[in-house]
Parts: sequence; C-alpha cells; structure tokens
Amino acid sequence: MIVVERALPVWIVAALLLVALMALPLGWLAWVSVSSERGATLAHYAAVFTDPRLQRALWTTLVMAAWVGLVAVALGAPLGWLTARTDLPGKAVIRSLVLASFVTPPFLGAFAWIMLAGPNAGLLNRLWRALTGADAPLVNIFSLPGLVFVIALYTFPYVYVMIANTLALIASDLEEAAAVLGAGRVRVALTVTLPMVLPAILSGFILAVLQALALFGSPAMLAMPAGFHTVTTQIWAFFQYPPRPEMAAAFSIPLLLATALLLQLQKLVLGRRGFATVGGRGAQRRPIPLGPWKYPALAAVLALMACAIVLPYGVLARAAFARAWAQPLGWENLTLANWTFTFLEY
Repeated sequence: MIVVERALPVWIVAALLLVALMALPLGWLAWVSVSSERGATLAHYAAVFTDPRLQRALWTTLVMAAWVGLVAVALGAPLGWLTARTDLPGKAVIRSLVLASFVTPPFLGAFAWIMLAGPNAGLLNRLWRALTGADAPLVNIFSLPGLVFVIALYTFPYVYVMIANTLALIASDLEEAAAVLGAGRVRVALTVTLPMVLPAILSGFILAVLQALALFGSPAMLAMPAGFHTVTTQIWAFFQYPPRPEMAAAFSIPLLLATALLLQLQKLVLGRRGFATVGGRGAQRRPIPLGPWKYPALAAVLALMACAIVLPYGVLARAAFARAWAQPLGWENLTLANWTFTFLEY
C-alpha cells in the first residue's frame, strides 16, 4: 500500500504531462479545424476533400510516402542481411556510413542533391553533357521520383537497423537445418529467414512511411520548385498571406489519420502471429559465404553509400571552399571567405 501511495504522484505527473504534450495540442487542432467566424462548421473538411488542388497534394503525399517505404525496404533489408548474416568485407565501415546517413538531416541531403542533380547546374548533369554532348539532363531531382529517391536515402537506415539488429539476435540453426534438408539459399531466405524478420521489415517500413509523411524540408526544396505540393508544404502555404490556420488544421488531420491507420495495420498483420527467436551470446551465427557474389555485393553497397554520404558531403565540402560552386574547383576558385563570413561576420 505504501508503494502504491508513493507511486501515485509519479503517475499523476505523467498523466498531466501526457495531457499537456498530446491531448491539448490535438484537441486544439481539432477545434480550430471546425471553427469559423459564424461558429462550428465542417466546411474546411469539405474543402479539403473536394478541392482538386488539395486532393492532388493528399494523393501525391500518399504515393510519395508509399514509394519511400518500399524503396527504404528494398535498400535497407538486403543491406541488413548482408552485414548481419554474410561474410561481406568492410562491415564496420559500412555500419559507420549507415549511421552517418541516419543522422544526416534529409533537408541537407536534398540541398546537396540539388547541387548534384539539378537539371541545369547540377554537377552530374554537367558531367553527362560534357561526356555525351546531350542537351537534356541525365536526371532531374525536381520531380516526384527525385523526391522519393532523396528521402529514401535518409530513411532506409530505419529499416536497416531493425533488420540488422533482429538478424544479429537470431541463431542460424534453423537456416542451417533447412539447408541440410536440401533447401536452396533462396528458399531458405523466403521460408525461414523472411518470416523471422517480417516484424522488423514491417516496423521499418512504417517508420520510413511516417518519416516521409511528416517531412517538410525535402518537399519544400524539391516538390515546390517542381510545381506540386505535399501535405506539409500545403500546410505551410496556408500560413502565407492571407493566413488560413483553420484550413491548415483541417488539412493536417489526414496526417494523424494516416499514422493511426499504419499502426492499426501493424496490429492486424502481426497481432495474432507468434514470432519466436532463440539467440543470445551463446547462439551460433555462422556467416553465409557469398562466394563469387562477395565483391559485386560490396560494389552495390558502396554505390548506395556513395549516393547517401560520399557524393552529398563531397559536393557540400566543395561548395564550402568555392567562390562559385558551379565552376571548376581550381586555385582561382578556392576561398575561405564562406567560412569567415558564416562564423565571424554573419
């Protein structure tokens, strides 16, 4: 009884914090979304779901987030398996590069990829034109595929971490038993490994989708110049003159509904399925030999790391020391003025 009495103030404080941090903002958001000068109204919601421009922003956001989740799984799942289960060389370096991608702000990646793949002055497109003589750019980052590509580069670590950590705790006994019984590597992966990591894949997919839904910086840099909006940039647009906070509140509700729907989907898929893994310090995890695929796999991984880390950080460093970032980096174009202005004068 004494323990309960001592814990009661802690629970009261936690409940008050939950109300202050969650219930009040969400309640206020819901109230503003139905408010007008004449009283409560559903006109804002009607506009959200009938205005073609707003419908387009909603649909674009859903498509973009779904593709980001799929691409993140396509990148993170094989990478997690390669580093946790195989004899891929350079695993420590690869993990460090994935961590660097994880902590890189997506808007910073978007900024770097504008300098790399902008249709006019992007360094990759300029190199393409110089090599081929083509007039059209090789890639245009100001597009929906470009937006998906950039966001996925900095959300696939969610999937990677989930899968790599799960595989690191699963003993390889079941996979070896299946191989002894005559199952090939593909069949073992599909029938043994995949079911064990399915919760991790789904969790990583949901995290990547939620991250894509909530991002503002990357869509503001890539989608708006391309002439289309996502939900977050459209909400920002509602606060431009003349501000329309009630429309912004109504338009933000789909984000909350999408979050709830994804969490419910996770429950439906995994709720009645049991997943048991036997692992620990004593569990055997024998690396799978990649054989002749070792170095092609390493090349593919390094290409991904180049897109996520090496090229973006390289072009940012190049621009930081250049008088004109789009010009060749010769001695006449080198300068420290950008640094002195940023840290000493600005």
